[in-house]
Amino acid sequence: MTPPNANALDRTNPHAVAPQVPANAAGRHASDWWLVFSKFLRQGTAIASVAPSSRFLARSILKGIDFDTAQCIVELGAGTGPITKELLKRAKPHTRVIVVEREPDFCARLRKHFPHADIAQADARDLDQLLDERGIDKACHVISGLPLPSFPADLRDGVIAASARRLRENGTFRQLTNMPYVYWKLYRNYFEDVKFRLVPLNLPPGGVYVCRRYRRKV
Repeated sequence: MTPPNANALDRTNPHAVAPQVPANAAGRHASDWWLVFSKFLRQGTAIASVAPSSRFLARSILKGIDFDTAQCIVELGAGTGPITKELLKRAKPHTRVIVVEREPDFCARLRKHFPHADIAQADARDLDQLLDERGIDKACHVISGLPLPSFPADLRDGVIAASARRLRENGTFRQLTNMPYVYWKLYRNYFEDVKFRLVPLNLPPGGVYVCRRYRRKV
């Protein structure tokens, strides 16, 4: 049997990402780190973190998702794509993955890293329009890397309400945080069921809120 080409895409999977050699991966990581850090310095609370999420955080936020049955997964605030990378690696060919990012520089980086992915440069509050344009009724999971606690209340309400409108029954809204446990009550204001998953290996220590059953009218 001919050995597979390590640089070839899996054409049976529309989400497949060609592996990079270690040198390229190191250069990409440094470049992504600097882009996120420089954005954080200029825009502060509009950017979720001083650095891209670790692989530990990326794996934790996807834990428990049944990729065999998931029809649509939305990522909000993808940044340079550390979670996107893990998400696309696990997604099945039947799973629609919609990646939403408002920052033009981040979108350009995402399209470079993941040329076959569906990257939408848009506001997260426009999720209804984005899914309607793609003929998608509901999402199974919404993954948020947005710094929602730092948003003005009306903006935060709009993002979460838009996500809740398009979630399937018992679908999950998954939120990253770099401040473990601090915002549990905040998310309980929006959802009946909120669980927190600590990720101590992230720097700084972070975690994931997994939320179900939106409390408010949508």
